[in-house]
Amino acid sequence: MKPFGYVRAGSLREAAAAYAAHPGPHYLGGGTNLVDLMKLGVETPATLIDVSRLPLDAVEERPGGGLRIGATARNSDVAAHPLVPTRHPLVSRALLAGASGQLRNVATIGGNLLQRTRCPYFQDVSKACNKRLPGTGCAALEGVHREHAVLGYSAHCIATHPSDLAVALAALDADIELYSGGDGSGGSDSGEGDGDGTRTVAATDFHRLPGDHPERDTVIRPGEIVTAVLLPAPAPGAVSLYRKARDRASYAFALASVAAVLDLDPATGRVRHVALALGGLAHRPWRATTAERALTGAVPDADTVRRAVDAELDRARPLRDNAHKVVLARNLARDALTTLTTHAATARRAP
Repeated sequence: MKPFGYVRAGSLREAAAAYAAHPGPHYLGGGTNLVDLMKLGVETPATLIDVSRLPLDAVEERPGGGLRIGATARNSDVAAHPLVPTRHPLVSRALLAGASGQLRNVATIGGNLLQRTRCPYFQDVSKACNKRLPGTGCAALEGVHREHAVLGYSAHCIATHPSDLAVALAALDADIELYSGGDGSGGSDSGEGDGDGTRTVAATDFHRLPGDHPERDTVIRPGEIVTAVLLPAPAPGAVSLYRKARDRASYAFALASVAAVLDLDPATGRVRHVALALGGLAHRPWRATTAERALTGAVPDADTVRRAVDAELDRARPLRDNAHKVVLARNLARDALTTLTTHAATARRAP
């Protein structure tokens, strides 16, 4: 066992200060991913800064009807909180689709977003992996890659992001709140500071495509802490769902998944708003903007849905052993949009 230091932070300010003051720091929340990676030798922090006891576990209403979900809230608690399945059932469904009940009781919302890929070559320190050790290569390219990316990958990395929650947040246009302990004045294209060391980043921008730096999973700056997820108010009449294809019925990561939100004009039956995010296909949740543009303003009949989804997935570039993921994603997305169209139309006819 490799020795490491441990600091239990009593506040966000203490946590940020400890990160700056100690060598090789890493924040610790639920530990369901980090501790496993430490056992494998993939992560080797010199200092763990425990933020799990910070008072960031509340689910609160925001002005206008949105929700603020604290980063240390447990996944199972959030999925069952009365406000979440009522306002955003998509979030509850995505959380309940992930891991096992025991893990959901420990894992945190912030940690869920920061979990690392389950690529077996990343988890095996004897194999080449640019994400684990930049410049060493990507063993998955010529190895076993039936579970790897078909969209947005690069020659340096074909790993996928495993979070179900992140896919739902991308479809809901949520924001991620980050705390740095600084003066909040840095600013960037990926987030705005509010003057007290806090900034928000759109969920669709939070995770990165691999490009030349697959070791960077997110746009988080060194020392920043995820403090909350900010959900907008649900649109009246909008319907949503989350669906996931996997090798077994539970406790498995997505081969492909879909989070969809649909709002139809009650008078015309045309799409007023649609959001479609795909999981299991890329280094980050894949927001299907091509399909969304094709559907917006249209009557979502079977042919329109088929053409929209096909236009999105025409961008896919499957590898030797994972073309099945494109088929899975296509069928999931078509079925999700068709199901939501039926639900929305039924709601329109209801007295």
